[in-house]
Amino acid sequence: MDLLEALRSLRRLLSADLFPLAIGDVEADRRALTELAGQLDDYLLPRLVTLDAPLLAVVGGSTGAGKSTLVNSLVGADVSEPGVLRPTTLAPTLAVSPDDTAWFMSLKVLPGLPRVTGSAGDPGTLRVVTVPTLAPGLALLDAPDIDSVVTANRTLATQLLAAADLWLFVTTAARYADEVPWSFLRSARERSAALAIILDRVPPDAVVPVSADLRRLLEENGLAGTPLFTVQEAVLLTENGRLPEGSVEPIISWLSGLAASSQARAEVVRQTLAGALDSLASRVPALAAAVERQREGADRLAEIVSAAYSGGMATFDEGMRDGSLLRGEVMARWQDFIGTGDLMRSLESRVGWLRDRVSALFTGRQAPQAKLRVALESGVAALIRGAADGAAERALEGWSAAPGGHDLLERAGAVKAAKLGRASSELDYDDVVRGWQAYVLDLVRAEGAARRTTARVASFGVNGAGLLLMLAVFASTGGLTGIEVGIAGGTSVLSQKVLEAIFGDQAVRTLTAKARDDLRARVKGLLDEEAARFTELLEGVSVPADTAPALLAAARAVRDHQHELPRAAPDPGVASHGASRASDAPGERAEGGPGDGVASQVEGE
Repeated sequence: MDLLEALRSLRRLLSADLFPLAIGDVEADRRALTELAGQLDDYLLPRLVTLDAPLLAVVGGSTGAGKSTLVNSLVGADVSEPGVLRPTTLAPTLAVSPDDTAWFMSLKVLPGLPRVTGSAGDPGTLRVVTVPTLAPGLALLDAPDIDSVVTANRTLATQLLAAADLWLFVTTAARYADEVPWSFLRSARERSAALAIILDRVPPDAVVPVSADLRRLLEENGLAGTPLFTVQEAVLLTENGRLPEGSVEPIISWLSGLAASSQARAEVVRQTLAGALDSLASRVPALAAAVERQREGADRLAEIVSAAYSGGMATFDEGMRDGSLLRGEVMARWQDFIGTGDLMRSLESRVGWLRDRVSALFTGRQAPQAKLRVALESGVAALIRGAADGAAERALEGWSAAPGGHDLLERAGAVKAAKLGRASSELDYDDVVRGWQAYVLDLVRAEGAARRTTARVASFGVNGAGLLLMLAVFASTGGLTGIEVGIAGGTSVLSQKVLEAIFGDQAVRTLTAKARDDLRARVKGLLDEEAARFTELLEGVSVPADTAPALLAAARAVRDHQHELPRAAPDPGVASHGASRASDAPGERAEGGPGDGVASQVEGE
């Protein structure tokens, strides 16, 4: 792997939607992801592939700084349209030499911006204008305002500055201390981008104090040595609406020197490349930390659902243990079927007689038996639905309060979110119970196949014995800790004793445990289906657990190969706050310099 492949590997990781959940300052995280991916696409990857390509100098700055008029004046042609309306620059305009047109018309640089030629470009395009008088080796791009009222313009301005080999940052005597420009200048410092500042529209009597104050601010913000040019405010523009040549001559001379020196261009490229690569050491780990927050947030949402439906299962288990199911309708049907007086009084002393009488009742009273079974079926289904309703309500409440959950529910839609707060109407709870009842009858048949119990089971009928076993499931502990005397007026006691008389004590323990486990498994499966209504919303928005470590590993790989970046010999004409100050040579305009008294009374940018 080399440096280029390390960067490509990092870029592939950034192609995924790493911030699908509204967790933390997700908008800032998404912007950071977009900016990093954009800089890789727009600058780092294409520049590494072609290190000797022409320089791209982006002219950026605040609203009304005079960028468009400045660009026109620097290239000696009307490539950008100044105006009084804001924003003026709706689509960025790139002025290039005829020798460099093919390079910039290709999509190797700023591949996301379609190229257009002609008098105007639509928003979202890059207008390329060939200027015959422009020297090859350096192109000037007039970017939208960094503080534009149009969000898309601000975003594009940030993208273009990140794609620049060289920033020409334009500010004015009235706005040089504003926070918005300084946020961008500090970004340039953090990324060690090659940078020059043009202080425009400076009243003649303010050149010295304003320039001195701006240098002070540059030093305080770690940008000492940044080339600084001043353009004085003018009374009149030339007849073609440009600045007088004398007012911009130092800038033209400085840029021409860069364009003419391959060594100087290489140093600018290397400085900006190295700065952009260095910035990955902090930007990628910050991104990885935000990705990890996303993963933890998704895990937390999954845990909320799991806990809610585990609670639903616990509710169902409690309903099986506490005998509540054997009250109400089930109890009434039981009493209709067998009565309670003589049977309960004879329970302990006359189990054989009791078994015979219950047997007669089961085999001779089919209608009450069927009603009892239906009542039990309905009761179990209601118990399941109650557990599912409670779990759904808890899951919805948990998601509504958890980071990322509310946004996820909103994306699902109000109707669907409301439905999530209760058990699904599409699941057939009665079918689950009927399946369990069929299983219980199969258990009874299998146990009754033994020679010692065949006659006893036959005397009750499979349905009768199975019904007794179902009743026992909901009021006993399967024989492990004895019979729960007194529940539902002795219903459990009766069913347990009769079953023991039929199958024997140990067999009843085993049958009850199997019947209970089967029902629990069926209910667990149904609750899992219910929980899937929530977890399905998480599918596609959960970031893989290895994403953050992979990002960190990719950043380390870039750092390990960064020494492969070609070096260029220092050149005294380099526009770099990190090298010798070009402004100390032929660039900086101070009071009494060329063009004093010449204004830039620009209408527009």
